[in-house]
Amino acid sequence: MNKPHPLRDAHADRTTARTVPDTPQTRASSYRLAFTDEDFMCRDELRPVRLQLELLKTEMALDAHGISSTIVLFGGARIPEPSKQNTARTATLAGLSKFYDEAREFARLMTLKSLESDGRENVVVTGGGPGVMEAGNRGAADAGGTSIGFNIVLPHEQAPNRYVTPELCFNFHYFAIRKMHFLMRARAICIFPGGFGTMDEMFESLTLIQTGRMQRVPFILFGRSFWDKILNWDALADAGTISDEDLDLFRFVETAQEAIDLIENWEPATARDAIPGR
Repeated sequence: MNKPHPLRDAHADRTTARTVPDTPQTRASSYRLAFTDEDFMCRDELRPVRLQLELLKTEMALDAHGISSTIVLFGGARIPEPSKQNTARTATLAGLSKFYDEAREFARLMTLKSLESDGRENVVVTGGGPGVMEAGNRGAADAGGTSIGFNIVLPHEQAPNRYVTPELCFNFHYFAIRKMHFLMRARAICIFPGGFGTMDEMFESLTLIQTGRMQRVPFILFGRSFWDKILNWDALADAGTISDEDLDLFRFVETAQEAIDLIENWEPATARDAIPGR
């Protein structure tokens, strides 16, 4: 909310600047107000400012809507809903379509619990795209609640899924700032089968918890058979590149209800003050 002050505000000057006489001087890029000059704002030297703006815009919007905590859903954009599994590129992807339904049901159940209070705690947040992300936002809509979508600009054409709450639908240029917003309010992190992007998000989150940079929260991986094929967790521990205790940072589930039960019974834990095995 804008606070009243005696000085002329930026909105007024922006409006006035649009009505100045058309002359060589007013057409010059140097004459543009700095904060309305897109060419200026996109200069390399302005990167620190853009980083700050991207962090601040989303933070202010979430605060304005009273969003206190979130439940994070990461997962593959290519996983179809079961009714469209015939469109999947591979038989494995078609088989993973069951996790679309599990993500949708998990988000529905979690949103119902959120609405039992004021709907501002444990709000579902996804990457805002298709696949598992769509399922998460869709489940929240099924429950009559709100959900957040953190989209990212990609070289190929893409758009937010239609289930994200419009006023909580954001778009990012910087992956790093987007990741910060995923975790700044996270009360639980749920990882569904996915590809490079999902694994990037999973390992970055796990690393923050492992190193004590983030408090321990329920960290849940859906579909143990998928993850055990992709990653040999025990081999990492046997090699000593992680510790045996690190394997306790996450749990596996198969269904939405299992995940809900695990979150509700997760024992609170503070951030680590040391890294086991070092």
